[in-house]
Amino acid sequence: MENLNILYIHSHDSGRYIQPYGYQVPTPNLQLLADQGVLFRRAFCAAPTCSPSRAALLTGQSAHSSGMIGLAHRGFSLKDYSQHIVNTLRKVDYTSALIGLQHVAGDTSVIGYDQIVPCPSRLACDVAPRAADYLTNHPAEPFFLDVGFFETHREFPEPGTEEDPDHCLPPPTLPDTPEVRYDMACYKASARQLDEGVGKVLQALDAAGLADRTLVISTTDHGIAFPGMKCNLTDHGIGVSLILRGPGVLGGGRVVDAMVSHIDMFPTLCELVNAPLPPWLQGTSLMPVLRGEAAEVNEEVFAEVSYHAAYEPQRAVRTQRYKYIRRFGERLLPVLPNCDDCPGKTIWMEHGWKTRQVDQEQLYDLIFDPNETHNQVGNPAYQDVLKEMRERLLRWMTNTDDPLLAGDVIAPKGAQVNDVNGVSPREDVIIV
Repeated sequence: MENLNILYIHSHDSGRYIQPYGYQVPTPNLQLLADQGVLFRRAFCAAPTCSPSRAALLTGQSAHSSGMIGLAHRGFSLKDYSQHIVNTLRKVDYTSALIGLQHVAGDTSVIGYDQIVPCPSRLACDVAPRAADYLTNHPAEPFFLDVGFFETHREFPEPGTEEDPDHCLPPPTLPDTPEVRYDMACYKASARQLDEGVGKVLQALDAAGLADRTLVISTTDHGIAFPGMKCNLTDHGIGVSLILRGPGVLGGGRVVDAMVSHIDMFPTLCELVNAPLPPWLQGTSLMPVLRGEAAEVNEEVFAEVSYHAAYEPQRAVRTQRYKYIRRFGERLLPVLPNCDDCPGKTIWMEHGWKTRQVDQEQLYDLIFDPNETHNQVGNPAYQDVLKEMRERLLRWMTNTDDPLLAGDVIAPKGAQVNDVNGVSPREDVIIV
C-alpha cells in the first residue's frame, strides 16, 4: 500500500494482560483498537527480556543474530544499527520519529530516526501529549512514528479507586495472597495509565484525519513482571499482545489464532509498503494470514534468553502442540536477579525458591498442560516428540549461527551484569 503511515505503539512488560485478551484489566482504548483491527491470540516475542525483544521486532531476526543479547542500558547493543527498520523504510521515502522509550541503544542518535522528540520522562502522561502534537502538526507522509511507553514496567503506581485489590485475580504463577492481589491491583493501575496514553494518541490520529491511511501496531516486549513470567520461556514470558489496525485486510475486528512471532513484523511491513526485503530477515510475512490465504505461516517459533540482569542461557522452540526449553551450562538453580523484586518474589523466597532446582530440559504438552507445569522429558510416551523438538531447536540454533553452540555467550566489554548467585537486580553489578 503506497503512502501507508505506520504508528508503532509499544508498552513495557504487559504480556497479554489487557482487556482485549479477556483479562480483568480494563483498557478500553486498546479494546476499541482490537474491535476495529486484527488481534493475534498466539503472538510471541523472540526474547522475554526488554532490549533483546525489541531488537528482534525492529531488525526481524533473533536476538543473538542482531547482537542484542542483553539490556541496552547495561552496555549491550546491536551489531549493526543500519539493520533497524527505520533505515529500510527510508529507502521507500519514509520519515521516522521517536517519542518516548526505545531501549535498543544506549545512545538514541545511533539508531537512525529522522527526528527524536524530547520528553520529560518515558511515562505515558509525558509521551502521549507529544505524540499527539506530532500527529496534529501535519507530519510529512508516509511516516513511521515510534511511540514507547514505560508502563507497565515496575515500579507500579498505587491503585486508584478503579482498582480494588480485594477483587484482583493474581497471575497464574503465584499464590492468592493479599500481598499478591495488591501488587496486581498496582499493575492494573499502570495498565490504566498506559491505556489513557494510547487513547490520547489514537484520538489525535483520528482528529488529524490520518487514521484511514495509517497502520497502527500495538504490542509489548514480553510477559508481565511477576515471578515465573518475564524472563521465562514459558508462554507466561513469551506470550505478547499484538493488535494491528489499518485499511483493507488490517481491519474488521478479527481474531487470528495463527502462531506468529515479533520477527514476522519486519517482513510483513516490507510487503505492505513495497520495501525491499533485507537479506538478514529471519521472519515470515503475515500477509497470507491477513489475506485469508493461509491459516498459518509458522510451524514453529523460537525464543531465547542470554542476559537480563544476570547470565541465564536458555533457548526454546514452540509448536502449536509442544514447547521445548533447554537451559545451558552447569547451573541447576534459579537465577534470582533476573526476577524483579516484588511481593510475589518475596513469597517464593520465603518458601525456598533459592534452592529449588530447575530442570535443564523441559517439554510441555500445551494441549493438556497449557500452564507448562508438567515436564514430560522423562515420560516414555513423549520420547519421539522430545527427539523431534530437540532437533528443531538444534537446527534453528545452527542455521542462525547461535554463539551458544560454541560455549558461553560472552558479554561485551564494559557491560554491567549481576552475579548469578545474587538475589536482586538492584545489587551491585559487575563491569565486564
